[in-house]
Order: sequence, then structure tokens, then C-alpha cells
Amino acid sequence: MTLALFGIENDGLNLAVNLLVFFLVVIWVALVYWTYADASRRLDDPMLIACATAASLFPFIGTIVYTIVRPPEYIEDRHERELEVKAAEKRLALLENRTCRNCGAEVDPAYLRCPSCTRKLKEPCASCGKPLDPRWRVCPYCEAEVAASLRSAAEPRRGRRQEARTEAGKRAAERSERRERQIERDRPRERDRAPDRDGARVEAAQPTPSQPPPNR
Repeated sequence: MTLALFGIENDGLNLAVNLLVFFLVVIWVALVYWTYADASRRLDDPMLIACATAASLFPFIGTIVYTIVRPPEYIEDRHERELEVKAAEKRLALLENRTCRNCGAEVDPAYLRCPSCTRKLKEPCASCGKPLDPRWRVCPYCEAEVAASLRSAAEPRRGRRQEARTEAGKRAAERSERRERQIERDRPRERDRAPDRDGARVEAAQPTPSQPPPNR
């Protein structure tokens, strides 16, 4: 004997209604389980998983709402994507280290200068001479401090630059002295020439006496 629902007295129709209700209940329970399983694969927080499962207890509506607001990817897929991004960043870093930033030529990580454009790529360790990465604080080959080694390597360069500057200053001073001496030498010559020019102008300005007419 089937359970009479909605006041239906016909046995065949009542059986169909009961089967329909049973299928709806099974689908509802399956949706609750599916919501819990899907939330466990997409969410890290247990509280959010519990909230999603509780929302799915509302028949069909809770599952539909969860489907709309759920994260777009699984946790495993997100971790794989992060690993791929990190691997791609490492590959890019290796490519940057193997190419010159100035000309783009391929260089070896042990090069101190680019063989194509002669640009400085890395600083050598003052203790062992191995190439140092700018991010290193200690040389991994001889355990020397990178800051101290860079300072000691920069000191001779500063001395050379100061010497070059002093030599350039001396040369500029010598050139200025030579110019002043040349100017002082040229001044008396110009003074000597000035009176000759004035006398010539005066003679040119004086009128020439007129010649008397010839006697007839």
C-alpha cells in the first residue's frame, strides 16, 4: 500500500507521485554531498566548507547559489599554476643571467664582462676573484663579506679617477696659462701697429698743395 500524498486516492497516480518525491529527495541528498565534496576541493578554510554545505541543505537553491559564488579553480590546479609561474620566473632569471642587459648577447654566468660590448656584468671577489652576484652578502667560495670586497675593489678605481681628474685639471691650467702668455705677447704688437695706422690716417687726411700753373 503506497503512502497517499496530496490527497490522491488513485493508487497508480499516488505511486508515481511517491516515486517522483523519492527521486527529488535522492537528488537533494546527492547535491548536498556534491556541494561538500566540491567545496573541499576548492576551499582551504573549513568554516567556508561548512557554510557551503549548510547552504546546500536548502533544496536546490543552496546548491545553485554555491555554484554561482564558488572559486573558479581547484586547490590542486591553483598550486600547479603557482608552481608553473615560479618555474617560469626561474627560467626568466636564468635567461637574464645568461644574456647581457646592454647588447643581449649570450654570456656565461662566470663572465665578469660581456665579450661583445665589454660592459661590466659582475664584480669579482677581492679574496678569491670569483664572480659575485649583486644580491649576495657573503662570497660562497671563500666566505668573505661581499660589502668589504666590493669596497676594497672600488678603492683603486676611485684613486684612478681622482688621479685622472687631477691630471685633467693640470692640463687645463697649463692651457689657460699658455693662452694668457700668448695674449700678453700679442698686445705690444698691436700697440706698435696702432700709431703707424694713425699717422697714415693723418697724412691721408692732409690736403696736398696745388701745383702752380706753368709760365707761358
